[in-house]
This record gives sequence, C-alpha cells and structure tokens, in this order.
Amino acid sequence: MKNRFAFSADLTPAVKFASGETGFVVRFRNLPEAITQGEDLADALVQVADCLEEAIAARIENGDDIPVPSRPARGERPVALSAQMAAKAALYLAMGEARIGKSELARRLGCDEKDVRRLLDPRYGSKLPKIEAALVALGKRLEIVVHDAA
Repeated sequence: MKNRFAFSADLTPAVKFASGETGFVVRFRNLPEAITQGEDLADALVQVADCLEEAIAARIENGDDIPVPSRPARGERPVALSAQMAAKAALYLAMGEARIGKSELARRLGCDEKDVRRLLDPRYGSKLPKIEAALVALGKRLEIVVHDAA
C-alpha cells in the first residue's frame, strides 16, 4: 500500500438534468458514507477532497474504524487527506493499535487529557510537532512525502 491516507474515488458523470446541467457524483469504495457531487469536473475534485476529510473526521469523532484504502480500480482517482488530517488519523490509528486511551497518552506526554483530545479533534488546528511527539510516544515516526501533483 503506497499511501495509507489516499482513498480511491469514483467520479461518475451525473444524468443530464432538464435544465441542461450535468455534473459528477463522487463515491469512495472504502467509505460508503462519503458521497458528494460537483457541477463539473473541477468542482467535483474540490468537493471530493472536502468529502473525504469529513468522512475521516466523523470516523475519528465516533470512534469508528478507518479502513485501509483499496488500490484504485480502473477509472478511479486517488484522493489524499490533507497533511494535518493524515497526521491526526495516524495518531488515532496508532492509539488503537497500542490499545491506549487519551488518559494514558496524556500521561506519557506529560500533559493534560484535554490536550490529547485536541490532538485528535479534526476541527482543532493542532501543531504538527505536537502530533509528531504523540506518535513518537507510541513508537511511531511521522514522515512527510511530497509527490508531483496529478
């Protein structure tokens, strides 16, 4: 698996409406709850990134599993999480793998549990070095990789 935080999206042309407008419906095979649409391809690509972020945020907030992304099938496009959300999702997954809760991670980091809650909060703008320190406390290393834009 090349990228744990890039999910395959299917962009299907929508049926032409009576007004003559068309668009794209977007779905993620591994995240059935994540469905969005765009007025055209450019809009669909903007919407799909936001949709993915919201689906992963909801899974973190609800304590649900984050599935391993499937390789893109023919016609699908990989959509990556933002660096911030990928780091938070990595921390969430590492805590689950280590079977430790927020209180234990706070103890390991020498901070208050509310600080750990903020690190996991998809809507809170956590500083990357703090997420990285939390991952290190769990025996993980955060790496940033840059790819050419598609």
